[in-house]
Amino acid sequence: MADYRIEKDSMGELRVPAAALYGAQTQRAVQNFPISGLRLPRALIRALGLIKAAMADVNADLGHLKPALAKAIRKAAERVAAGEFDAQFPIDVFQTGSGTSSNMNANEVIANLANRERKLGVHANDHVNMGQSSNDVIPSAIQLAALLQVREELLPALKHLRGTIQRRAKSLARVTKTGRTHLMDAMPLTFGQEFEAWAAQLASAGERIEDSLKRLRRLPLGGTAIGTGINADRRQAKRAAKRLSELAGTRLESAANLFEGIASQDAAVELSGQLNTLACALMKIANDLRWMNSGPLAGLGEIELPALQPGSSIMPGKVNPVIPEAVAMVCAQVMGSHVTVTIAGQSGSFQLNVMLPLVAHNLLQAIGLLANAARQLADAAIAGLRVRADRVQAALARNPILVTALNPVVGYEAAAAMAKQAYKEGRPILDVARERSGLSEAELERLLDPVALTRGGIGAGSAAGG
Repeated sequence: MADYRIEKDSMGELRVPAAALYGAQTQRAVQNFPISGLRLPRALIRALGLIKAAMADVNADLGHLKPALAKAIRKAAERVAAGEFDAQFPIDVFQTGSGTSSNMNANEVIANLANRERKLGVHANDHVNMGQSSNDVIPSAIQLAALLQVREELLPALKHLRGTIQRRAKSLARVTKTGRTHLMDAMPLTFGQEFEAWAAQLASAGERIEDSLKRLRRLPLGGTAIGTGINADRRQAKRAAKRLSELAGTRLESAANLFEGIASQDAAVELSGQLNTLACALMKIANDLRWMNSGPLAGLGEIELPALQPGSSIMPGKVNPVIPEAVAMVCAQVMGSHVTVTIAGQSGSFQLNVMLPLVAHNLLQAIGLLANAARQLADAAIAGLRVRADRVQAALARNPILVTALNPVVGYEAAAAMAKQAYKEGRPILDVARERSGLSEAELERLLDPVALTRGGIGAGSAAGG
């Protein structure tokens, strides 16, 4: 018994670990949900701490909470937000759908911390949870946590990856290679153009994510149980958003309709959809790198990624594209998380969504995974890759599809016949065109110049001069 203390809640007495800062309601949840061993993420605990600190200040300013109590609660909540007591949040992700267990976990930990320094009689429900409900706190915490994680982790990581790609694009702006459609040889482009396309995808993804943050800022805090704001001062919602903005260091707003943010998770689903789009872009980039790196003898062998570890336990000397593979797995996980968030987002009846912890887990995990994957892709793959120029140039010289540039001069059918002959005989298209086109050597070299062809246009070979 020395390892336990007796705690009491509205359902009766319960044994709680003696060293635990939480109380009976948290302990009941620990016992009720031994399901996955997954705990809610640090980002959500941080958001809960910030919300409790802001609410303590607001309730004091409105005259509902004594200044000494508010000060003690705010101090304890800020310590929770800072991550000092994450081990005191043991409840499984798969718990009550409103997240009530985790809200009470925060309330109990903060109340016990507040009472440690001075015996003020801080109560988890009456004081820490004053003017609040799990039903408005948890959705607000999800939105705040996601907003902060996107701004502090994901967007900077995307900027870093995009910058790395653009630097490599600039350094490879004049290195021409064979383009591919349907995985088959196509017209030429430069590595710079190929890399800039990746950078543009990432820029678009970042813009989409930024736009979704507009809706994420609108918190339902103050709606309490169902959106009516029962047991909350009518002035609380806007003041809470303002104070929370100060504590979190980012702009937040009180939702125009508090019912919406409690009954739905549309803002979270929207952000999850943008993360899903980013995952598509990152997987495309990762797979392009894998194809370009394939070989090195029997594949494309256009680039050589940094050798980071042995690639086989049985084949000596084998090196694999491990970073793109890891990134692709992250993308698959994020795509699956989006399906989960989508199902969770529509899983409520009337005035409350009842899969909030699942939304929090999947959304925040996806943000963190994408941020980490983006940085690793930049630093451990793209920054150090080497172009195998000899291999690239040899393939480009043999590419019969360059004959496309002759279409306006000799016609599609004649150009197709030259391409087929070049394929069949394994000869450069320039050689075949000398024999069949009737064009001069100078004209053919101008029209079939791979570098000029990367600039596009009709008669691309002449585009270089104007």
